[in-house]
Amino acid sequence: MLTPRRIQIFKAIVDEFIKTAEPIGSKALQERYHLAYSSATIRNDMQVLEEMGYLEKTHTSSGRIPSTMGYRFYCEALLDESNLDKRMEVAIPDAFEASAMNVDEAIRQSCEIVSEMTNMTAGAIGPDASKQRLEHIKLFPLDEKNAVCVFITDQGHTETRNFHFNQSVSIQDLETTTDILNRRLKGVALTALASRLEDVKPELGAVVQRHDVLFTAFLRAFIRFANDTVYFSGKDKVLFQPEFEDINKMKKLMGMFEDENVWKQMDENANAVALTTRGGSQLTWVNDLAVVRSKFRLNEEDSGELMVVGPSRMEYDRIVPLLDYVARMIEEAYRKGDDHD
Repeated sequence: MLTPRRIQIFKAIVDEFIKTAEPIGSKALQERYHLAYSSATIRNDMQVLEEMGYLEKTHTSSGRIPSTMGYRFYCEALLDESNLDKRMEVAIPDAFEASAMNVDEAIRQSCEIVSEMTNMTAGAIGPDASKQRLEHIKLFPLDEKNAVCVFITDQGHTETRNFHFNQSVSIQDLETTTDILNRRLKGVALTALASRLEDVKPELGAVVQRHDVLFTAFLRAFIRFANDTVYFSGKDKVLFQPEFEDINKMKKLMGMFEDENVWKQMDENANAVALTTRGGSQLTWVNDLAVVRSKFRLNEEDSGELMVVGPSRMEYDRIVPLLDYVARMIEEAYRKGDDHD
């Protein structure tokens, strides 16, 4: 039975392991957390918590560490989701106000902010590109070999790409190309743009001098539209955690970062243990890996997720409220963008 005393002991073990990544014994736990119970009582309760599945022994120490089931209970019953660091409450809006961003930039900026603030890998699953269609293309020349291209979707999203050409391209070629693409590709699903571009190739070839250079630039951009819905910042940070010192675990994790379907279907993993917190955040544990996710909704059809990827012993009471707060900031940035249109 989980008595108040056992819950107190359990919480102290989790808090200590999150801080140190080291198992802890009953005597050290009593002294460090000033627990009003004897070392023997704590040891007996640790044994009971292990039998209940909330703790487990490591091979190298007599101390205990939280199990996946233990982390799930900790996040379900003991997590304070309102515990947002006041410094972050000031710093995050400042970072968003620093520049006028479209929603895609806001999502990427959010990942960078969260990764810096948590010292973990942060990621995002953006809105589903298959549900969006091309509305308009704008091309802004910087010089003869560089241009900025802005793609606008029927959902009001904008995506910016920097084009660098290996040959000089005239302004006339840029204007003619965008006119043709806007006429021929308006209303095409973003995921179909790359294949539909082939149909436009003969017309480009007939009237655009550097048609091959521009065709390649747009083809690359359209391929990214179809595939670039999962983004990560600080991939290397999770590798510095002791849980991933093992070279095989490291390789496996790097492979996961390359496969966006892993993240879209996280809860379908046979080894996954999942939980939705009272505040609506989603937590998933797969072996030694933990993923905290928070949804953001842009409109009735479009939504995405922010996530933090790290070891199971991450600081949930800091990361869960932070991620939820940043997700709300993305929604706000999107609404402001709509107001300015």
